[in-house]
Amino acid sequence: MFERFTKDARAVVQGAVEHAERAGAGSVDAEHLLLALLDREAGRASFALAALGLAERGDAVREALGEARRRAGLSQADAEALAGLGIDVSEIVARVEEAHGIGAMSGDRKDKGWSGRRSFGRGAKETLEKALRIAVARRDRHIGDEHILLALTVRPGVSGEVLADHGVTYESVVRVLYGGGEAKAG
Repeated sequence: MFERFTKDARAVVQGAVEHAERAGAGSVDAEHLLLALLDREAGRASFALAALGLAERGDAVREALGEARRRAGLSQADAEALAGLGIDVSEIVARVEEAHGIGAMSGDRKDKGWSGRRSFGRGAKETLEKALRIAVARRDRHIGDEHILLALTVRPGVSGEVLADHGVTYESVVRVLYGGGEAKAG
């Protein structure tokens, strides 16, 4: 499948691997793809993120992703659903971090000597497969970084939730990339 990726899309995937390595994560996930997109200064996805005002709010996105990582990757929607069952995720995170240190639930393995190639987790695999489907549906010959961004906006989970919280939705990205380009983040 990677032979169909543009140079920009390949750079995003490589950047995601690097983010996973720096974090000591056991696998590359969708959040790493989003972080890699935020790092890019070239490509169609970068253009869309800048047009939607996310380029200047990248730190807020990184912070939201970090908070989700502290909750073991649970989205706000997941935390709210558990709260409906009487489970306070914030309290659980606080207790675990009190006993084992800040970020104990993140799954990062910085101190565990992780080495070797990073596999792609389910979230990253699903995102890249969805990017392929979006490219095919749009009759695009290659999978670009914009297709990865579009896939992140429609996939349930932390990345899509964080993007939506910052006004970046499938519809707004499509308007910027393929429409009038007057979309504004909310």
